[in-house]
Amino acid sequence: MPAMTIRMWIVGLLLSMVGGALNVFFNFRQPAPSVSPMALLLLSYPVGKFLAFVLPITTYRLPRFLGSVEFSLNPGPWNIKEHVLVFIMANVAIGPAYALNAIVVAQINYGIYYNYWFSVLLVLATQLTGFGLAGMCRRFLVWPASMVWPQNLVACTLLNTLHAEEDEDSGGITRYRFFLIVLGGAFFFFFIPGYLFQALSVFSFICWIVPENVPVNQLFGVETGLGMSVLTFDWTQISWIGSPLMFPWWAEAHIFCGFCDTWQLAYFPISDDSPYDRFGKLYDVSRVLTPQGLFNQTAYDEYSPLYLPATYAVTYLLAFALSTCVIVHTILYHGRSLLNGVKRIRVEPDDIHAKLMRNYPEVPDWWYLLSFIIFFLVMVLAVEVWHTSVPVWALVLSILLPVLYVLPSGFIYAMTGQGITLNILAQIIPGTLLAGNPIANMLFKAYSVQTLTEATSFVQDLKLGHYVKVPPRATFWVQSIGTLMASFVQVGVKQWIFHNVKDICAPDQAGSMTCPHNQVYFTASAIWGLIGPTRQFGAGALYHAELYAIIVGVVLPIPFWLWQRRYPNSWIKFVSTPVVLNGVSYIPPATGINYSAWFAVGFVFQYLIRKRNFAWWSKFNYVTSAALDSGTVLSLIVIFFTLQFPKGGIDLNWWGNSVYLETADYKRMALKPIPSGGLPLQ
Repeated sequence: MPAMTIRMWIVGLLLSMVGGALNVFFNFRQPAPSVSPMALLLLSYPVGKFLAFVLPITTYRLPRFLGSVEFSLNPGPWNIKEHVLVFIMANVAIGPAYALNAIVVAQINYGIYYNYWFSVLLVLATQLTGFGLAGMCRRFLVWPASMVWPQNLVACTLLNTLHAEEDEDSGGITRYRFFLIVLGGAFFFFFIPGYLFQALSVFSFICWIVPENVPVNQLFGVETGLGMSVLTFDWTQISWIGSPLMFPWWAEAHIFCGFCDTWQLAYFPISDDSPYDRFGKLYDVSRVLTPQGLFNQTAYDEYSPLYLPATYAVTYLLAFALSTCVIVHTILYHGRSLLNGVKRIRVEPDDIHAKLMRNYPEVPDWWYLLSFIIFFLVMVLAVEVWHTSVPVWALVLSILLPVLYVLPSGFIYAMTGQGITLNILAQIIPGTLLAGNPIANMLFKAYSVQTLTEATSFVQDLKLGHYVKVPPRATFWVQSIGTLMASFVQVGVKQWIFHNVKDICAPDQAGSMTCPHNQVYFTASAIWGLIGPTRQFGAGALYHAELYAIIVGVVLPIPFWLWQRRYPNSWIKFVSTPVVLNGVSYIPPATGINYSAWFAVGFVFQYLIRKRNFAWWSKFNYVTSAALDSGTVLSLIVIFFTLQFPKGGIDLNWWGNSVYLETADYKRMALKPIPSGGLPLQ
C-alpha cells in the first residue's frame, strides 16, 4: 500500500499550509475558532478520493541521469496510509508557532521590531529542536507496547471507520453527507452572532438589564466577569478552550470544577488578561524600562508594583500547586504502572505493531541527532546575530530543561494522559538569572517550553504512524518538511497581518483582532522577566503567599488516594486533582463564558447523548465537532475579508451590536474605586 505519494504531498501541504495560515490569523482574534487537525482529516478524505478519481494512472519514468525512478500521480485508491500522513502533517503544521508570541510582544509592548528572517529562524529553532529530541526517544516512548498514547485512539478509530465505511452499505445518512449539512448550517448561522447580531455572541442579557450594577456584571459578564449566564450562540465562544465534543465527560466536569475556584480582588476587574498599576490603570511598562529595554529599579519604586486581576492571580496560584500535585498524583496513582513500563521497556518483546514495523527500514538515530544540533545552532545564530541580549549559556540551560523532562513527561503522558509543563520553571530560571530583561525571558521561555511541547507532539504522531504501519522514514519526512514549510508561511502571515490590519492588537480593534494570547504572553514577561520573580513572589512581596501552594500541591492528592484505597468503589476514585487544578489554565485569555457554555454543550453531547444514544454518538459526534469548526472558520473568513476588512469595513450600528458594550462588564469596572492618589506603595 503506497504511502508517500505525490498526491499525499499535494493534499497534505495544501491543507496544512492553508490551515496553519488561518490559525495564525485566528490567533490574533478574540474569540476565535481554530482549524483542527481532525477537521483536516475529514476534509482530506473527499479531496484524496477526488484526486484518485481524476488523476491519470499512467506510470512515468525519470531519465537515466535522474535515477530512472518510476512514479505515478495516481498509484491506486486513496488509502489509509496516505490519509494518516496528511493528518500527521496537519498535527505538526497548523498550530500557531508559540515563538510568534515573543515576536509580537517585543514589537507591540516593548517597541523592539524583529524582521522576517529573525522571526523565521526563531520559529524554526523552537519548532524543530523538539523534532530531533522526539526521534531520539523513540525506543522509550514509541516502540514499547506499554506506551499507549491514548489520544491517538480517536484518530485511529475515525481513520479506520472512514476507510471501512466505503466497503459497507449500512443505510441511513453517511458521515460525509452529515458533515456537509452541519458545515453548511454552521457557515450560514455564524453570520448572525458574528456580524448581524453580535450581542448573541456575548449573551449576557442579565448585564443588559442592569448595566451599571458591578456585582451582577462580575458574576454574569462575559468580558471581565465569571460568565455565569452560560448562554451564547457563538461556536467560537463555546469552543475557545477546545471543542466540548472532543473531551471526555469526566475531564470536562473536572475542568469546570477547577474554573469555579476563584477569589475577588475588589480594586480591579475580576477577570482580565492585563496587569494593573496602583492607580487602577493598565500597567505601563515603558515607565519602568531603561532606553536599553532593561528594568529601571528607581522608576519602579516611584511608579507602582504590578497588580494581577483575581482570575490571573488564581491561575498562578493553581499553577504553583499543579507543579507538584501532578508529580505526587502520578506517583501515587500511576507509580506502579510507570515503574512497570520502564522495566518493560528494557526487556519487553515486540508486540504485533512492532513486529510488523520491522519490515520497514528505521530512521537512523543520527538523522534526529543532526536535526537537534542544527536547529540548536540556528537558535544560537538568531540570538547572536540580532543582538537579543540572550547569552549562549542561557540557551544551553533552556534546552537542558526539555532534555531532562522529555522522558518523564513522555512516560506520564503516554500512559496517563497527564503531561508535565515547563511553563513556570522556564520563567523563574531566566527571571532569576537574567533579572530585569523581559526579551531574554520571553525567548528563553519560548525555546524551552516549545521544545518540550513539540517533542511530545512529534512522539505522539510517531506512535500514530506506528499504529497504522506507516514507514518510519515517510513519517520523518512528512513531519520535518511540513513543519519547515509551515514556519515560513506562518511568519509571512503574521507579517502581512501587522502591515495591513489597522489598529492590530488594540482593545477596540474593529475586527476583534485584539491579540489575546499575546497579551497573556506580555503579562507573563512583565511579571517574570521585567519585574522578576523575587519582587513579585519573594519574601515580603505582594503575592508571596502563593508560593505556599507548592506545598499544598504535594499534600492535596494524598487524602483522595487514601480514601479510594480504603473504599475502592467510592466515587472518589474518579477524582483527579491535577485535572481540577488545571481547569483554569486557559484563563486568561479565556473568560467565564468560555467555560460555562463549553461545559453545558459538553454535558449534552458527552453525557446525555452518549448515554442515551451511543450509536448516534459514536458515528456522528466527532464529525459534528469537525463540521462546526470548519463551517464557523469559513464563515468568519468570509465575514472578515468581505465585510470587515475592505476599505474600513461595513459597520452595522444598531442596538444588537452595541448593547453589551455599555455594561460595567465591558467597561472593566471594579467593585471598589481606587483611593485618591492610588493604592499605597508596598
